[in-house]
Amino acid sequence: MNIINPILIIGADIIGKIALEIFKSNDIIVYGFLDDDKTKYDKEIDSIAVLGSPDDDGFLKLIGKKCDVFVASDDSKYKYKTIEMLNERRKVMPVNAIHSKNHLSSTLVLGFGNLLNSGVNIGTFVTIGNHNIFHTNAIIEAQATIGSFVQIGAGSIIGTNVIIEDNVFIGSGATIVSGVKIGAGARIGAGSVVVENVKPNATLFGNPAKSV
Repeated sequence: MNIINPILIIGADIIGKIALEIFKSNDIIVYGFLDDDKTKYDKEIDSIAVLGSPDDDGFLKLIGKKCDVFVASDDSKYKYKTIEMLNERRKVMPVNAIHSKNHLSSTLVLGFGNLLNSGVNIGTFVTIGNHNIFHTNAIIEAQATIGSFVQIGAGSIIGTNVIIEDNVFIGSGATIVSGVKIGAGARIGAGSVVVENVKPNATLFGNPAKSV
């Protein structure tokens, strides 16, 4: 991670806590959290303060100058809205949060604002878009293509040449076999084995995975 500035994390729930651990694993200073929930203000998470609202200009003006920013949420609509606000008001994109204990191929093409937790293994010539979440020990095999706002559960395996379009959710321990295409907005249940292409917005579960 080539980050020099301290980080402001937007979102103080579980994804924010994971992001904090990731940045600490890389010895990157976290300046504080911003969150919409006022009940969290002036409290601390592992000695890092929840400072105030993401809409507060007093904190926003630091972003792009003294701080970089990461949007920590698994709610795609909230994340999209927040990123749009950062683009308009600060002309910045969120940085990536990449745990120090994972393996990324040197040929990986990686966008902005992604979270890669510990043990993530990404093979050669993989292309990944923006604002995705890869949970612990997810495996992405060679030449897979992953869009934006995708969430891949812990221990899932994404096979060679798989295509995953935007806004897809893949539960923990799922397997997507080589060459399969997952349409935009689809949801794959935990532990499922997907052996054929999935239509956009479909929900599948089981081994082999079937529509539900």
